[in-house]
Amino acid sequence: MLISQFRKYTPINFIVLALVGLCLCLGVYLHLPTKLTAILFEPALSNLIGVDKFSTLTPEVNVMVTLFLTLLQAFILNRVMNHFNILGKPNFLTALMYMTLASLFLPFLVLSPTLICNFISIWMISKLLNIYRQVDIKGLMFELGMIVAIGSLIYFPFIIMGLLLWVSLIIFRPFNWREWFTPLLGFSTIYFLLAVVYFWLGRMEEFYLIWVPLTYKFSTSLKMEVNDYFVVIPIIFTLLLFLVILKDNFFRSIVHVRKSFQLLFFMLILSFVSFYWKRDLSVNHFLMCATPITVYLAYYFTHSKKKWLFESVYAVIILTILYFQFF
Repeated sequence: MLISQFRKYTPINFIVLALVGLCLCLGVYLHLPTKLTAILFEPALSNLIGVDKFSTLTPEVNVMVTLFLTLLQAFILNRVMNHFNILGKPNFLTALMYMTLASLFLPFLVLSPTLICNFISIWMISKLLNIYRQVDIKGLMFELGMIVAIGSLIYFPFIIMGLLLWVSLIIFRPFNWREWFTPLLGFSTIYFLLAVVYFWLGRMEEFYLIWVPLTYKFSTSLKMEVNDYFVVIPIIFTLLLFLVILKDNFFRSIVHVRKSFQLLFFMLILSFVSFYWKRDLSVNHFLMCATPITVYLAYYFTHSKKKWLFESVYAVIILTILYFQFF
C-alpha cells in the first residue's frame, strides 16, 4: 500500500523511497554491458572539461550513482511542490512518482545528459513558480535565461526551454517588454563567455559546430523496443484518471495552482517536441518529460478517493516496470 504510505508527510518515507528505488533499478543489472561509458555533457562542454574522467566508472557504479541522483532529484522536486502547495496538502507522492517515472525504461537507469538536465528543470520550475508573487522579475528572468543556456550546454535540446520562459510570462504576468528581453540577455551572456573561451583557445570552428543541431532534419527513427510501449500504457491510463480529478477540482483551486498546471503542460509539450534537435534519438530523451508528468500523477494520487483504484493502478505500474525489466 505504497500510495497510502506516501500520502503521509513523514520522514520514514525517505527510507521507504530509497528501498523502492533500489528495487526498481535491480532489473538493469541483468542487462549491464561489460563497459558503460558515461557521457554527461554535449561536446560544446565536454571538449573543454574532458569527458574521459567519467569513463572509469564501472557499470555497477554507474547505476548506483544514477540511483542516488534520481533520489536526490525526487526529494528536491517534492520539496518544491510542497513549498508552493501545488498538490493541496504536503506529502511524499511527488518523490514517489518521480522515482517511478525515472525507472520506467532501462536507459533511464544509467547516467545521461538528460538526467543531469533534470536538475536544471527542477531548478527552473522552482523559480518560474515564484514569478507570480514578485513585483520586479527582470533579474530573475535574466538568471533563468542563463540557466537555459547552461542546460543546453549539457543537453542541446534543452534550449527549447527558452520558449517556456516566455510562456510563463504569458501565463503569470501582464506584458512588459523588458521582462521578455532579459532572458535573451541572460542566454546570450553564457554563450558569449563560451565563445570568448573558444576564441582564446583558438578553436572557434568547434564553437560554430554547437549550432549544427538547429539544421537537423526531422528525426524519423526512435531507438525504442516494442516492450517499452507497453510500459507506457499504465502511465497514460493514470494521466486520464488525473484529467478526471483535475476537471472536478480545477476551478476550486487557487489561481496560482491553476496557472502552475498550465505551465507544466507547456513544459511537457516542449520537452517532448525538442527531440527534433537530436539526430540519434533514443528513449533517454523522454526523461525530460518526467518532471511535469510526475506532478500530474502525484496530484491524482493525492486527491483520488477510491483506495482500491489508486492502489491497484500504482501496483499495475510497478509490476509492469518490473516485468519488462526482468523478462
